[in-house]
Amino acid sequence: MSNSYFPRWRKVEGGASGVVVQPDERMSWPQNIAMGAQHVVAMFGSTILAPLLMGFDANVAILMSGIGTLIFFLFVGGRVPSYLGSSFAFIGGVIAVTGYAGAGANANIGVALGAIIACGFVYTLIGLLVWWANARSGGAAQWINAWMPPVVTGAIVAVIGLNLAPIAAKGAMGGSTFEAVMALVTVLCVGGVAVYTRGTVQRLLILVGLLLACVIYAVLANGLGLGKPIDFSGVHAAPWIGLPHFAAPVFELHAMSVIVPVAIILVAENLGHIKAVSAMTGQNLDVYLGRAFVGDGVATMVSGAVGGTGVTTYAENIGVMTVTRIYSTLVFVVAALIAVLLGFSPKFGALIQTIPGPVLGGMSVVVFGLIAVAGARIWVVNQVDFSDNRNLIVAAVTLVLGAGNFSLQLGAFRLDGIGTATFGAIILYALLRRSSPAAA
Repeated sequence: MSNSYFPRWRKVEGGASGVVVQPDERMSWPQNIAMGAQHVVAMFGSTILAPLLMGFDANVAILMSGIGTLIFFLFVGGRVPSYLGSSFAFIGGVIAVTGYAGAGANANIGVALGAIIACGFVYTLIGLLVWWANARSGGAAQWINAWMPPVVTGAIVAVIGLNLAPIAAKGAMGGSTFEAVMALVTVLCVGGVAVYTRGTVQRLLILVGLLLACVIYAVLANGLGLGKPIDFSGVHAAPWIGLPHFAAPVFELHAMSVIVPVAIILVAENLGHIKAVSAMTGQNLDVYLGRAFVGDGVATMVSGAVGGTGVTTYAENIGVMTVTRIYSTLVFVVAALIAVLLGFSPKFGALIQTIPGPVLGGMSVVVFGLIAVAGARIWVVNQVDFSDNRNLIVAAVTLVLGAGNFSLQLGAFRLDGIGTATFGAIILYALLRRSSPAAA
């Protein structure tokens, strides 16, 4: 490995069957551009869905996903392949502190942005600590795993989906029978794509399912008059190039107390990303763990400062790397630049705003449910032993605290469901660990 900060990116003939392109290797520029575009498509569905569910501007989210990816690239020295997109972990907290009802722009977005910046700051501090610990002993990953073993991280991830379940159900029901039926049709569209397709289409199940549901809605509403028709006048009027709608943050203590605990989720997600990429490439990337946390944290702060969502490393793009076996970090630079260009297209943003409410409601049911199941998947993959009473108690208490939205008011500091569940899981595991030394 080169001693320079950035790799030298040795050129290889990528794209051929069986050829593995490592992070410090590169392909021809036509191949880089093609692969970069594929990564943009992979992250697209989730990155635009998250801001829509929170009432954020999708153009800003796409723009900041590109800029965030470039920031991450700089901090890790171009040695960890990753794309940073909108994080779903923020949705519950943002809706809680803003009271967003799911219609149009979020009028209280500033309060959420201030809290997102605070979360990014805490995340960055954790990253700096891990960076320092890695420089001294190289054991930071083990230290994190000791505090947040799979039973804890799985419960925390599951809680996010469960906490959002009432919001998803309300959005899916809508205001009429037609809207409720269309939400269920959307669920079936995504499920059909997930089960009955293969290859690239299956990996893009969120995006393809969304497009299919929109087509069905247009046929029934615009064609047969069964519901509110989709209005494309805004798309026609919007210019091709222009600035997105930036927003300024407002710092409010209660909002920060609700959203800052999301930093724990981001740590778990990023840790999992590093472990997955290390396994795929055969390279030990633990040495870049702290730098990856800092890059993600700084990217989240920069995004929140202008009206964007918090960002995180994307599993969708790991899926693309798994299939293509191309891990060159330069591909993600290309993907980031493409996302930046899309962010400066108001016509693109106007097109996103035409997505019908019932379709978004159905997508909420699917996405929030997948988040909850992802937590359970962490337990299964890591073979968490629920015959161990410590694991059983930690998981059970965490799920109920989060799903029931258990809140704590400590003076001006308030923790809502996700926050109490997050800190409760970590603290409860630590306390029970002293009396039960067996590992999880």
